[in-house]
Amino acid sequence: MDAEKGEFSRMDDHLYAVHCANLEIAPNVESTQLTDSQLEFGFVTEQRLPPARPEVPERSRRQLRTEIPGRDLRVGVSRPVEELQLERAVSGYLPPGKSLSLRLTDNRYNIISVQRRRDGYHVRAHRMFVGLEPRLVRAFARYVVHNDQRASRLLGEHIDRNQHLIAPAPARTRQIVLRTCGRHHDLSAIYDRLNRDYFDGVLDARISWGIARRPAQRRSIKVGSFSVEDRLIRVHPLLDHEKVPRYFLDWIVFHEMLHGKHAILKVDGRRCFHPPEFAEDERRFPDYERARQWEKTHLDSFLG
Repeated sequence: MDAEKGEFSRMDDHLYAVHCANLEIAPNVESTQLTDSQLEFGFVTEQRLPPARPEVPERSRRQLRTEIPGRDLRVGVSRPVEELQLERAVSGYLPPGKSLSLRLTDNRYNIISVQRRRDGYHVRAHRMFVGLEPRLVRAFARYVVHNDQRASRLLGEHIDRNQHLIAPAPARTRQIVLRTCGRHHDLSAIYDRLNRDYFDGVLDARISWGIARRPAQRRSIKVGSFSVEDRLIRVHPLLDHEKVPRYFLDWIVFHEMLHGKHAILKVDGRRCFHPPEFAEDERRFPDYERARQWEKTHLDSFLG
C-alpha cells in the first residue's frame, strides 16, 4: 500500500513469499493469479462446518408425554349477556348497600318471583323481560324493592302483551285415578245433581276425593280445589265423615264447579279467582249462609 497515495498495489512474487515467511504463513500461490478486482486471504486453515442438527427422538412427542394426568382446570359458566344487562339495569335503581342476583327462566307459571333478604334481592324472571324500556326497568326495580302496586300493574300489562312468549305446557300423560264413592258421601251423585239443577247439565268436569295424607297437626285445610288444566275437582277426604252435613258438602262442590264456569280475571295486574260475577253466582246456592255458618262453627274440630 502506498501510504501517501492511500492506494493498494500488488506485490511481486518474491516480496510476497518473504512477507508470508515473516508471518509464518504458507504462501498461497493461487493468490498471485487474482485479478485486480479480487482480494483473497490464504491464511484460513479450517473449513467452517454447518451447525449440527438436533437429534430427532425415536418416539413422537405424544409418546414421550407423561402418563400422569395434569390438574383439572375448572372454568366458571358464563351467564347470558341479556341476563347481565337486565341485572345491571335494575341494580341502578336499588337502595345503597343492596345487591341483586337475577336469573332468567322459561317458567310458565311464576313469571317473576322475588326473595327479599337483608343484603339484597334474589329474582327469577321470565325471558320476556329482556330488553325492557327504561320506564319498565324502573317499574321492575320498584316491584322488587317495594312490591309497588303501580309497578305491579305495569309489569302485568307487559306480561299480557307478551303471552305469546310463554311456552305452552306439554301434554300430560299421567293417568288420574278418580275415587268418587266414599264411606259416607258419594261425590259423583252430588256432582251430577248440582250440574243438572244449576248448570243445565253442560258443565264439563270431573270430581274425586283427594289423597289422604298422614295425620298431622293442622292449622288449616283446603277443603276443595279445581284444576283448570285437568278440569278436575278435588275434595278433601276429611269431609267424608258422618258428622259433615250434606248441604255443606254440596256447597263445597258447587263452589268448585263455579271455577269451571268462570274464567280467571286480571285485576290491577293480579289474577282474581273470585270476581264479582263468581260471588253473585255463589249466593244463588240455597244453603249458602247456612253452610258458611257451619264452616265457622265446626270445621276447626277436623284440624286436630
